Amino acid sequence: MDKLSKIANYSMEQLSLDHSGHGVDHTKRVVELARQILETEPQADSFITIASAYLHDTIDDKVVEDEEQAKAHLKGFLTSIELAESEIQHIFHIIENMSFSKGLSGQVDLSLEGKIVQDADRLEALGAIGILRTAYYGGFHGHPIFDPAIQPINYTKKQDYRKGSTVINHFYEKLLLLSDQMNTRYAKQEAKRREAFMRDFLKEFYEEWFVEVDSPDRQTWRDR
Repeated sequence: MDKLSKIANYSMEQLSLDHSGHGVDHTKRVVELARQILETEPQADSFITIASAYLHDTIDDKVVEDEEQAKAHLKGFLTSIELAESEIQHIFHIIENMSFSKGLSGQVDLSLEGKIVQDADRLEALGAIGILRTAYYGGFHGHPIFDPAIQPINYTKKQDYRKGSTVINHFYEKLLLLSDQMNTRYAKQEAKRREAFMRDFLKEFYEEWFVEVDSPDRQTWRDR
């Protein structure tokens, strides 16, 4: 079995029990999106890119109980399959610094490979899949679907962002910001398409949520 296959298997094992929207199906789609972006960015190292795509959630605090333990376990695994130290460091630099929450305290310069994985992961937060994953994650954490009295928050700290507010607010607090943060040409184009779908969804949501046609809250939220 080659190294990338071993990495894929490791990822599937670590994420097999996830119920927050960051499990095996999500990872497989991120990998496929990374492969599609790689076709337009041939100068990138495909091994580092795909390995990082497989591993990007295996040390994430949204998924694991002990982040430091997960990092140590992953490093031991990558060493055991004889990855070079430079490759391990590159992969860790990507997966430790690519998240939206990490960027709240200042963006970290990513390699081209890191930018591709970041774009692939962020595309997964948009469109029809993004809508379902947002609802799934919000339900998993007990967040209300919507409350017009709770306004979206402009987060600047990861610990505050992790608390969340409502499922619908998450669109404004993160998802609708992503298309302007994409790195690659492919991702920028695809993000705009998926964002348009999400905006149409939100319009329909407000039509259905507010029973009173003349509700001031209805128009306020529709104009966002």
